[in-house]
Amino acid sequence: MQHRTYQDAIAGSRRAQKQVLKMIIKREKARAATLNGPRPQVTYRIEPEDPDNADAALKILGIASRNENMSHSNNDREWLNLETWAVQAALARRRGAVPLNEREIQGITRCTRGAEKLRWPRKRETHD
Repeated sequence: MQHRTYQDAIAGSRRAQKQVLKMIIKREKARAATLNGPRPQVTYRIEPEDPDNADAALKILGIASRNENMSHSNNDREWLNLETWAVQAALARRRGAVPLNEREIQGITRCTRGAEKLRWPRKRETHD
């Protein structure tokens, strides 16, 4: 059944894509619950160039789509906008994180299709 859901997600079914993301989140929660000891150190690797194959994966999963407003650009790559639901899911995972600054909010807004529909997290007040 999971295999069929994955196939449907790859074929473009929005419902299946959301199910796959829910399965991934559930799996990650289960993995986190079974880990004993300190969390592993996260390392970041910055690629010298942004890989094009990531764009295709984002489009297949329905996380991003072509930005029609930038089609006139003289860029050899297609411009993408993130879908509102995906950005909203990412914002929801930021619980307890440092509040976003104005530059970050502008960047998110610029790169999100339907950004006016986003529900922004409340700002935390600091008590010194």
